[in-house]
Amino acid sequence: MAWKIGSGKGEWFHALQLPGMHKKGITCLAGRMVSDTIAIFASTSSDGIVVIWEMAIEPTTGGDCKVTCLHSLSVGLKPMVSLSLAVLPGQGGYLILAMGGLDHKIHIYCGDKAGKFIKACELKGHSDWIRSLDFSLPVMMDGERHNLFLVSSSQDRTIRIWKMTSEAAASGSSLQLRKETIEMTSYIEGPLFVAGSTSYQVSLESLLVGHEDWVYSVEWQPPTLLTGDEAHQPMSILSASMDKMMMIWRPEKTTGLWIDSVTVGELSHSALGFYGGLWQPDGRSILAHGYGGSFHMWRDVGLDSENWQPQIVPSGHFAPVSDLTWARSGQYLLSVSHDQTTRIFAPWRNQVNPGDMIYWREIARPQIHGHDLNCVTFIQGSGNHRFVSGADEKVSRVFEAPLSFLKTLQQATLLKPDISEDFDNVQVLGANMSALGLSQKPIYTHGVKESSISNSNDGPDSMETIPDAVPTVFTEPPVEDQLAWNTLWPESHKLYGHGNELFSICCDYEGKLVASSCKAQSAAVAEIWLWEVGTWKAVARLQSHSLTVTQMEFSRNNAFLLSVSRDRHLSIFSIRKTEGGAEHRLVAKLEAHKRIIWACSWNPFGYEFATGSRDKSVKIWCVEDASSVKLLATLPQFRDSVTALAWMGRDRASNAGIVAAGMDNGLIELWSVSGGRASSGTQLSVACVLRFDPLLCHVSTVHRLRWRCSTDEKSTLELASCGADHTVRVFEVCGSI
Repeated sequence: MAWKIGSGKGEWFHALQLPGMHKKGITCLAGRMVSDTIAIFASTSSDGIVVIWEMAIEPTTGGDCKVTCLHSLSVGLKPMVSLSLAVLPGQGGYLILAMGGLDHKIHIYCGDKAGKFIKACELKGHSDWIRSLDFSLPVMMDGERHNLFLVSSSQDRTIRIWKMTSEAAASGSSLQLRKETIEMTSYIEGPLFVAGSTSYQVSLESLLVGHEDWVYSVEWQPPTLLTGDEAHQPMSILSASMDKMMMIWRPEKTTGLWIDSVTVGELSHSALGFYGGLWQPDGRSILAHGYGGSFHMWRDVGLDSENWQPQIVPSGHFAPVSDLTWARSGQYLLSVSHDQTTRIFAPWRNQVNPGDMIYWREIARPQIHGHDLNCVTFIQGSGNHRFVSGADEKVSRVFEAPLSFLKTLQQATLLKPDISEDFDNVQVLGANMSALGLSQKPIYTHGVKESSISNSNDGPDSMETIPDAVPTVFTEPPVEDQLAWNTLWPESHKLYGHGNELFSICCDYEGKLVASSCKAQSAAVAEIWLWEVGTWKAVARLQSHSLTVTQMEFSRNNAFLLSVSRDRHLSIFSIRKTEGGAEHRLVAKLEAHKRIIWACSWNPFGYEFATGSRDKSVKIWCVEDASSVKLLATLPQFRDSVTALAWMGRDRASNAGIVAAGMDNGLIELWSVSGGRASSGTQLSVACVLRFDPLLCHVSTVHRLRWRCSTDEKSTLELASCGADHTVRVFEVCGSI
């Protein structure tokens, strides 16, 4: 696809769809502007085909662009994975295309602007797959003609710089003589090729060895513009490797030897290497992207000398986000994902100017697990911040906030801690990840100095062990390396009992009971377990469903527990907390929908609740006389399966509220609901009040919706959503709705 950026607000929009010339996935694109309105670019695919394209761009504002296929090259059974395209110096009408791939060679093709490329030569030297190629701008060196440099990186852990020097080709005989004279030293100077009336001598300028793993990316520093149309090419190369390092290579001023003048990277065990690196256009910042889709940025903040420091970058999940929940005070958002992490996002306020724009940042990563995480609930009530998560394992895990997080949260929100948050009673500073297990062990405030002393006495094999975390109180948003290692929460309890992987979990509003369910294909396994908060003992096992319970929720007064299931039934249990545990009774069970029921939500002001199903319907129900369930209304059919629901109360007197519905196609709608109480004799009134702009919504299944419960008197509401498109979104909803 071709995308275009608008001249006004800088928004990108879809320009056109390119014809499908490739039969398999595209692995690389490379292009070059050859005039003000014409661009030539090449694409390569795992189908072994390289296609040359021409894009004509109309110079007028908002003008269309046209793309045509100029040429197609077949490279055989070993496809190319990297490309680079440049204009040959001294030959304004000729282009040079370098391609590298699985055969360990760099293939050089020359062609004109008409797109007819022919093979010129091969460059040998690498001993493994070639991962990246990049041409420089023509460079004038020591009074020579313009030279063109090509840098290549490979899985053999090396980087090679190739120099292409232009020489006039007077005749074929002189060219042949030149070939004969350099035959004995061809391993140094390399091959010779001709484009138009100019011949080009290729030589190996330098071999760079410094990385300890595959080098995935190399890139020349972007040129700096001089007067007129001239540009200066800095002799500086950025490389990124799977050894978790990025290096900047430059020739030494005295000897001219290329050396790594700058090295930055992630030293923790959590980073699995860099897949690529980029320069900022001014050359003052560099950006790497890692295995988990994470960004890592450094900026040169030095005045007289270089001083590269890590910078704050956006972060988020890199797999479907399965569940989310607000903290009890609405201060932050907790989400879990199939990327096996739990993350906390909060609005970070500027301490210098609190009135400035507020940015949402990831402020902690409490859990890094070995299984995909499916569900999470926050423990309500007083006391320290706690949550329970469930994953693709038979165990629920309870986590408690360490002292370092509580103080960081205070820095982020600029709010005084709750009365219930007594920092003196929190003795845990942070957590360490066990080297061989899935548990996160606490680091106590009185044991920090002792652990540092013991670490200094480790034997020579200590490099093979995972280093201790360093819990930190952050005064600015943490960067990726800090998030992945220094913001863990200690695990306080494990809840054993379920026979299969955890699927759904919820907590009552007093913070006394937690309900959990697992994947099930029989009634015996589909039980809902109730756990007592504090003792963490199983106090009840609720039987009703025959297949997986997909979602559960307590009523606002904790009198009822609502559950919905893949068996198309909903169940209402009456729950009463006792000194010895909990008493429960099945109030009602009925087949509520024709397909799987994915979602449910209670009205905060009463005993009405909503259910959403794969049958594309949402139904409003009511518990009557604590003994039966009555259907109040069925909303008009939705455009897709309803996968998430959240009911927010607006006015208790009129029993008015807003139901947010998320669908399988990623869209979100808001419905106003009011009336429906038997005591008042009013009919239930429902109406669709807002359909979110598709550009704001998810592009895949909405997994969960949660309204923010805030004590602040604000005219706007905040709705959080998560989905299969790996994103967490927070929407501001105008209070006039």
